[in-house]
Amino acid sequence: MSMASADSVPSTPTLARFAWFVVFYNVVVIVWGALVRASGSGAGCGNHWPLCNGQVIPVSPGFHTLIEFTHRMMVTGSTFLVLALLAWTLRATIKGQAARWLAVVSTLLLLNEALLGALLVKLGYVNGDPSTGRVVLLAIHLGNTLLLMGALTLTARMLSTGQRWLELPWSRSLCGMIEGLATTIFVGITGSIAALGDTLFPASSLRASFAQDFAASSPWLLRLRLVHPACALIAALFAVWLVARSRKAGAAATAYSVRLGSWVLGLLGLQFALGIADVLLLAPAWMQLVHLLGADLYWVALVLLATETVWPKSAIADSAASFA
Repeated sequence: MSMASADSVPSTPTLARFAWFVVFYNVVVIVWGALVRASGSGAGCGNHWPLCNGQVIPVSPGFHTLIEFTHRMMVTGSTFLVLALLAWTLRATIKGQAARWLAVVSTLLLLNEALLGALLVKLGYVNGDPSTGRVVLLAIHLGNTLLLMGALTLTARMLSTGQRWLELPWSRSLCGMIEGLATTIFVGITGSIAALGDTLFPASSLRASFAQDFAASSPWLLRLRLVHPACALIAALFAVWLVARSRKAGAAATAYSVRLGSWVLGLLGLQFALGIADVLLLAPAWMQLVHLLGADLYWVALVLLATETVWPKSAIADSAASFA
């Protein structure tokens, strides 16, 4: 076996499995973070950070303190997991493998995630605060969260395949994938803003909810809610195009990409169904959490499909064969 082909094999199956565990652990952390907002527990630890109400471990915590403190502990666990993933990846891979750089990026995005969360607490952007500053910081926070999940997903994927940066085919298709994924991130950001509006200004009925969207006297957060479904429709077109493109190769399309495409379409349909149910049920907290969970899983599947389309696993074998 040549050196080039040896460089293209997966690092270790155990490391790849650990990386996937980190991905889905962080999905749980994200959903729990939404529970903090939806339950009004953002001030459960006061404006103290990293302490909780001035204590390392709160004594006799109430409901809101327990929810917020649990989230902080989960974030701490995520930090240790991502740092372990970084150290293990640097040790188990060689220079030039994509997983190395992606593990570093994941770590930096996680540190930024913690900083943004701390700013929300220290600046008092919690509970009933509808200020512009909170919305802007929340949008940045959600965008960073999706970038983090994307980086962790790609880290796990590249640890599973052992691909190297020199094998990445730079093309116009790659730019199109980046633009489509950026649009999907914007959908997530507008969704977080819509969820904040639903939480701060709950409607008494479906009719009242629709009236809030168009009334000039409504808070600007509610009048922005319609941006989310509009963006979702645009991003859905990208997803459908991506699935069609991944299957356009006909016999050359791998069973893996076909399966990914089916997952993307299934999760996309589920997201629209959950979004409609969210509106009809007047956005209860549990529905917001289910909707967010579906969004996170959809994002992971979409990132994987986009990567497989522009940089398929078959490229590993082709690259190895060219050096054999």
